[in-house]
Amino acid sequence: MQKFQPKQLLREWLGIHEPLNDAEFVAGMRPIQTTDLPPLSIQEVIAESQKAWRENPLAHRIISITTQYVIGKGVTFKACDSETQCFLRTFWDHPLNKMDLRIHEWSDELSRSGNLFILISSDVSGMSYARAIPSARIREIRTRDNDCEQAIAYKVIQPATDFLYDEKWIQAADRLNPTLEPVMIHFAVNRTIGSIWGEPDLAPLLKWLSRYANWLEDRVRLNRYRNSFLFVVRTHLAGEAQRLQRQSQLNAVPPVPGSILVTNENEEWSVLSPKLESMEAKEDGLALKKMIAAGAGIPLHFLAEPESENKASAESAGESTCRHFEQRQQLFLNFLAELLQQVISRAALVNSRIRPGDSVRITGDDISVRDNLALSQAGVNIAKVLSGLKTQGLLSDDELLRITYRFIGEELQDVEK
Repeated sequence: MQKFQPKQLLREWLGIHEPLNDAEFVAGMRPIQTTDLPPLSIQEVIAESQKAWRENPLAHRIISITTQYVIGKGVTFKACDSETQCFLRTFWDHPLNKMDLRIHEWSDELSRSGNLFILISSDVSGMSYARAIPSARIREIRTRDNDCEQAIAYKVIQPATDFLYDEKWIQAADRLNPTLEPVMIHFAVNRTIGSIWGEPDLAPLLKWLSRYANWLEDRVRLNRYRNSFLFVVRTHLAGEAQRLQRQSQLNAVPPVPGSILVTNENEEWSVLSPKLESMEAKEDGLALKKMIAAGAGIPLHFLAEPESENKASAESAGESTCRHFEQRQQLFLNFLAELLQQVISRAALVNSRIRPGDSVRITGDDISVRDNLALSQAGVNIAKVLSGLKTQGLLSDDELLRITYRFIGEELQDVEK
């Protein structure tokens, strides 16, 4: 029987032909090749998405819809320790932070560029300040050799003097080794396995947004020319000089719309207008808009296109969209929770009453309020059934609470806390 050789198997799996030393074997593998686009291509995609958001109403609407659902009326957070909760509230409402307003901008940036780079700086008192850095100013992300998800530092482009820029490395935030020095934390969406950079929500839509904009511009131009017309006058003229003279006379005093024109039998007037057949123009535009809506994961009535939908079909089509926004909201809340944990760990270096290990629970607004009535009715009905079981001794108090809160769509730990 052939003896099992893990180094040989690892070398074959990695496609490495040279001998694999012990250090490489312990690390698990050599530096990983990421699946990101080239740096220039990443910045081009981000720049195109930014441009589409500024110029294309559909692109702007898609990003704003995402933020409206993800943020809603705002977010709330709760720390286990009262001292930590008081500090987080001070950080959140600080005049230099104003997080209630800033999170809307962050959600827009995360959807527009697929990346959110937050620079965290602190003063001597332990108070932190958060600033979002545009993705276009991030030149490079340095990660560990054997794990592309563990960022070490970020190369940031900073203005030095007029028309000159400088590049500076900023250390990645690390909760296990907090410091009061400026650090950066990176959040990303729409990234494939093995990628460092995220991709904008508009990335798969850019081509179709451009085609729809060009199609709509062509339709506007054609409709403008549709109402244009020319008078054609046929008459007996002796030569080119006489024709130019007659044309000058008519151009000097053109016929007024609605007026009566009388000519002799030697002159015939007619109108020349473009004949633009556009029977299928509506279907063409709708097909392009469907492609955009499908790529954005939203129904057509979100983009001012009711089509033939009624209320029932619109609510049914919006179910998957609500799931998409719910997932994005949970991801964004996790980002905010990580940021607050970073703030706590930095404040704990100065204030001993703040415990860096305290957990922070953050919740967002309801994605959809349509199910609130159904949940309340379900809660009333299940409470009646469970009360009877409890009276008969077939159900404990804890089990009654667990099932009741499950039917009303809430978590029991919310009540316990």
